Amino acid sequence: MNIRLLLVFAFDLLMVVVAWVVSFLLRFNLEWPGAFREEIVYGVLILLPVQLLACRWAGLYRGMWGFASLPDLRRLLKAVLVSLVAVLLLTMYSKPYLLIPRSMAVLYPLLLLVLMGGARIAGRMWKERLLVHGVRKAGRPVIIVGAGTAGAMLLRELARSADWSVVAMVDDDRHKRGLEISGCRVEGSTEDLPAVLRRHEARHVILAMPSAPAEVLQRVTRLATDAGAALFTIPGLAELMSGRVAINMMRPVKIEDLLGRESVRIDSHNVQAMLAGKRILVTGAGGSIGSELCRQLSRFDPACVVLLEASEFALYMVEQWFGEHRPEVSIVRLAGDVKDTARMAQVFAEHRPEVIFHAAAYKHVPLMEVGNAWQAVRNNVLGTLVVARAARDAGAERFVLISTDKAVNPTNVMGATKRMAEMVCEIMQNGGGGTRFHIVRFGNVLGSTGSVIPKFQSQIAHGGPVTVTHPEINRYFMSIPEAAQLVLQAAAMGRGGEIFVLDMGEPVRIVDLARNMIRLSGFTEDEIRIEFTGLRPGEKLYEELLADAEETLPTLHEKLRIARPRRVPDGLYEEVRAWVGSEVPLDDEAVRVGLKRWVPEYEPSQYS
Repeated sequence: MNIRLLLVFAFDLLMVVVAWVVSFLLRFNLEWPGAFREEIVYGVLILLPVQLLACRWAGLYRGMWGFASLPDLRRLLKAVLVSLVAVLLLTMYSKPYLLIPRSMAVLYPLLLLVLMGGARIAGRMWKERLLVHGVRKAGRPVIIVGAGTAGAMLLRELARSADWSVVAMVDDDRHKRGLEISGCRVEGSTEDLPAVLRRHEARHVILAMPSAPAEVLQRVTRLATDAGAALFTIPGLAELMSGRVAINMMRPVKIEDLLGRESVRIDSHNVQAMLAGKRILVTGAGGSIGSELCRQLSRFDPACVVLLEASEFALYMVEQWFGEHRPEVSIVRLAGDVKDTARMAQVFAEHRPEVIFHAAAYKHVPLMEVGNAWQAVRNNVLGTLVVARAARDAGAERFVLISTDKAVNPTNVMGATKRMAEMVCEIMQNGGGGTRFHIVRFGNVLGSTGSVIPKFQSQIAHGGPVTVTHPEINRYFMSIPEAAQLVLQAAAMGRGGEIFVLDMGEPVRIVDLARNMIRLSGFTEDEIRIEFTGLRPGEKLYEELLADAEETLPTLHEKLRIARPRRVPDGLYEEVRAWVGSEVPLDDEAVRVGLKRWVPEYEPSQYS
């Protein structure tokens, strides 16, 4: 038992004496009740051990006064309740030896609660006063945007930090204007943020609005960055409530925060049932989508994950991730080309994968459009045909093709080859066998290899300019983890032959994306200019998720729909296999003519 605890014991016992004596004084109008001397003495002798045992039973000595909180108040109430019962029993059963006034059953517990509770509150106030004064002297002044639950939690946490001093809050709820939270005043709406920053000479803003829509975050970001302030945000409410992160784990605002993508929830039970104990093959396992699929798959207890990748370095990187984060998962690292029929036959014969996620593909539109069109056909169409046929021949349970929104009314070689890859899977599904073929179609993913966001980041880091092809060009975006999780959900839901379309939300203008990234980097458009370079080969202004002739059906998951494409012509399989299997390279124009033959909706862009 340490000195601090002994002092707390002594204080609480002293408060028992004080509360008992003062209760008698109050009962007799502050006159000393000499006739009740025995009642006072014997009452103290009885209540002291009772209160001591009650405090220990209630756990009152677990907390520290400097951090007294609601749990401590609950413990105190439990201890005082025991005292109330003791006084009631004393009043009822001490007669005729002691005459305890009945009013003591009210006065004593109330006084004891006030004295013991007040002392603890005073200790907390003294501690907080020192902390707040210390922060406000040394910490960086910061404005909190959002005076709701998250803002109040953040304010309390930052009061204990020596790094920050919250000088004001802003909130768009007009009923909160002028009110205070923990002594910090709500000084206006988000539109007043620049003025509040100037008033307090602050250069930092924290967004405490984890559920705010994207347009609100974009507006606050513009106001803060235009005022020259650095912008931070807090974790989402789901993470906070789960206890995975703390409210004070702030980070700079990222472009993903401004796109308004909600966290996705999948039916983990069905996905677990599909994957647990299964041998799984991921082609293109080192790519952006492939590697994230591998990370997500590792959560569902697979028997083995076969990593197939053409790039040695990419294969090494995904292998290292498993070694560091999921060493318990059995993996097989295979270098190989999906177009290599002999290698694919060997992979399926040796490892017998039951579920295949085919993510290997050439995806960069301009690169595949000029000089590489035949390689796009070979990799995207022939590669899919070889792996799909090997899966069917080996009796695999499921084959999932990762497709793209560019396969809808394609205007470029890449999109047309992905549409042909979809048609190959549809043919395989209709050709019989036990393997179920599923297709999952979605748009751009944030931060993927060769995507626009890493490119903009590099251009901003080098001082600009940031190059955008056209002022009106837009794209759909989703995060890589979101896309991977929805692919797993689609695979678990599919019965065979479906084209699943992911809910990509609203399209984003690329020029707006560039402007937001410039602001988040702490620059203005005067410092980092935007330059329009013109549409690239095969590029179109607007992406689509469904072809004109297609209809969609809802699924049990709100972010997944099923597309019903046009029927694939009979006899197409043999013709396509002969064409894509040709060892004689075709020039770009011959490739376009062939793609147009197989994909009638393909209309080559004028920029091709």
